[in-house]
Amino acid sequence: MSSTEGSTDSADIDEFGYKPSLVRSLGSFHTFAAGISYISILTGTFQLFYFGLGSGGPAYWWSWPMVFLGQLMVALCFCELAARFPVAGSIYNWTKRLTSPHIAWLAGWTMLTASIVSIAAVALALQATLPQLWSGFQFIAKSGPDDTTAEALNGVILATLLIVFTTAINAFGTKLMAQINSAGVFIELIAAVVLIILLAVNIVRGPQVVLDTGGIDASGRPLGYAGAFLVAMFASLYVMYGFDTASSLAEESHDPRRNAPKAILRALFFSFLLGGLILLFALMSAPDLSDPAFSSLGGLQALVLAVLGGPLGKVILVAVAVAVIVCALAVHAAAIRLAFAMSRDNNLPAGERLCTISPRFGTPIVASVSIGVIAVVLLFVTFSPQIYTVVTSIAIIMIYTAYLLVTVPMLVKRLRGQWEPREGAFSLGRWGIPVNILAVIWGGVMTVNLAWPRNEVYNATEPFHWYLQYGGILLPGVILGAGFAYYWLVQRHKTGVVAAHAREETATDTTATDTTALGEA
Repeated sequence: MSSTEGSTDSADIDEFGYKPSLVRSLGSFHTFAAGISYISILTGTFQLFYFGLGSGGPAYWWSWPMVFLGQLMVALCFCELAARFPVAGSIYNWTKRLTSPHIAWLAGWTMLTASIVSIAAVALALQATLPQLWSGFQFIAKSGPDDTTAEALNGVILATLLIVFTTAINAFGTKLMAQINSAGVFIELIAAVVLIILLAVNIVRGPQVVLDTGGIDASGRPLGYAGAFLVAMFASLYVMYGFDTASSLAEESHDPRRNAPKAILRALFFSFLLGGLILLFALMSAPDLSDPAFSSLGGLQALVLAVLGGPLGKVILVAVAVAVIVCALAVHAAAIRLAFAMSRDNNLPAGERLCTISPRFGTPIVASVSIGVIAVVLLFVTFSPQIYTVVTSIAIIMIYTAYLLVTVPMLVKRLRGQWEPREGAFSLGRWGIPVNILAVIWGGVMTVNLAWPRNEVYNATEPFHWYLQYGGILLPGVILGAGFAYYWLVQRHKTGVVAAHAREETATDTTATDTTALGEA
């Protein structure tokens, strides 16, 4: 890195009222790897294929390009923001500079709580893969093939071990985390390409399979098959997000104004391309798509083993396990940066401790460990598979809500003529308003779709409870309402850049909120 580039990076942080405190050690591939490992096509497609196929039949494949196009509109808005505001905790800090600090806090809180739940949800994906590789990974003996309690408890044990690992790696240094993440992403990308080729040479039907609804009974739905398809879309909506992680590491990256927008778009594009081909060729190569094993938990794992055979299929499953590990690592890393960004403004309880940087490792160790502990506690609190499905779905709703809390204020700025992209950096130009409008419409419609009270999503098995069916509305309302009430009554009175992180001329002003930056766009 040149001295000019280094001084520019430092000036970027100084502009926001902070002094540099994180170590800049990440290159362009590291930031790309962070974004693509958060999306993690092998984790998402293998974890949710069964749900899409079971809910919408093979035609659910069309949700993949639809979600890509919708999320691309959001990502393009984020690219402008990443180039304009290259600072840690992207969602929180972007909103802080687009609108009021109160909405910014809500956006950060929404994304942070959703990210912690996502860590636990991703870690649980090991249960769908590791026991299929080796029966020894099933630590809890099953009384029979339908013993879901033993599977759930074993999943919690595997997930806990993974979260302990991600906590330690994230605490011991950004560079170590990035190196492991990059190596894992390289393995994941190679495995994805190899899997596409292997499935392609074993196809037994043509691409017209994606026009087949699989005999899904939609007679009782108000919208017919369209209603079933909206549910099946969850299998894609639950995967294609988290691309903003590339910008959340801005304060640890070299030349983030230039590299972060590229990383965001590359992560989203490659995830769409490789994931779409995996799903397409899986549908084309399956021996019998009516096999109930493919539309039950772990469906794509079973399909790969059926198509490729035991030894070769298990090699692919090893890569899937690696993808789950680096995905959990990336989600954990993104949550840490968000917690650090909010606590640096003293906007979280025990903020001064959470934003403390280890002089030895250069990382916020307290934030790393705190997030890991909360994620493990969530695993045990939501032990019931039915309850955990609800909680996981709610995390996705909150992430889409957090994205709206960015794109809506950004659109308001544009319509008022107050948005000015940084000169010489990524800019949508005259396409800014239409792209931003599409991003807001997409985010709003999909948030409603995700939260809509459906039994097949929130209360699919007995016992049936009304509060589970309406969980997508009730729980986000409680989390957001209780969180904001705490902020309004307690935390907002303590807000101010923590002295240890304030630039020199404001270090003694512990009540300052960098109001100049708050009003800029």
